[in-house]
Amino acid sequence: MIARRHLLAGCAAWTVLPSLLHSARAQHAWPNRVVRIIVPLAAGGPTDFVARIVADQLSKIWNQQVVIENRSGAGTNLAAELVARSEPDGYTVLYGTSSLAVNRSLYRSLTYDPIGDFAPVTHVSSFPLFMFVPNSSPAKSVREFITYAKANRGKLTLASPGTGSMPHLAGELFTRMAGIEMTHVPYRGAAPALNDLIPGRVDAYFGSGQLLENMRAGQIRGLGATGLHRDPAAPELPSIAEAGVPGYEALSWQGLFVPAKTPREIVDKMNADTIAGLAGPVIRAKLARDGYNVSAGGPSELAALLRSEVDKWTMLIQQTGITIH
Repeated sequence: MIARRHLLAGCAAWTVLPSLLHSARAQHAWPNRVVRIIVPLAAGGPTDFVARIVADQLSKIWNQQVVIENRSGAGTNLAAELVARSEPDGYTVLYGTSSLAVNRSLYRSLTYDPIGDFAPVTHVSSFPLFMFVPNSSPAKSVREFITYAKANRGKLTLASPGTGSMPHLAGELFTRMAGIEMTHVPYRGAAPALNDLIPGRVDAYFGSGQLLENMRAGQIRGLGATGLHRDPAAPELPSIAEAGVPGYEALSWQGLFVPAKTPREIVDKMNADTIAGLAGPVIRAKLARDGYNVSAGGPSELAALLRSEVDKWTMLIQQTGITIH
């Protein structure tokens, strides 16, 4: 009986061993087919711009096709849910943004857990927004804008590309910390908001570094940056913190996430290769021109960032009562 049991155990081991070896070889060979990076916003925008640079660099390193799929809608929730429910094999990646931290408290119900359903991979970049006003505004500085807003309490408007977007939240944080009131005017994207900012149909807009081009072309006026310090992309603009609202900071960020149960070996390789791909001075300079500061941090750094951002924006959203059904 003992011999028979040993024989059966041995047979079972030889049956299982090939599958284990196959699994190990498959992980070792990753990636051996197309990798999809799901971008939660429309093609052509600033997030899509950076994501395509990341995809191009990874494609060169892996010698595999890395494709961008734009899945916009529901405030980035469509893309997040798609990745959260995907196979944890490293072939479906979320190009996550600050919305991942915001949506947990912004929406009454989510079909995914921003922390529990994802494995953080790489903190790609953090970057400030910039406060812009129309040229017709009497405010030439942050302090002048605050004075102007206090003299016209409740009459000024704050444009944004959508309720709960980072430009919206950055503006709301500014109004609370500066002690002013503005009426929020949400648009369907940054382009229509800019179209109304230029002729002065709205009074303020917190936008990405791509709008620095419009500022330098004389179409709009920049007042400050939302980081704690001046940004190399626009050193002529003071930070809002130094220009009149001490302690103010509202950074946006981007990072790579995969489904929670993705093997650690894949997460580590994706992280190392992303960092390598973004290390070149040409790539960094290209991103820096639009205010994107390459972070290239690891999984633990991105996990800590996500948790701290959840805490920060949850507090603001609760204080302001912003909700999306």
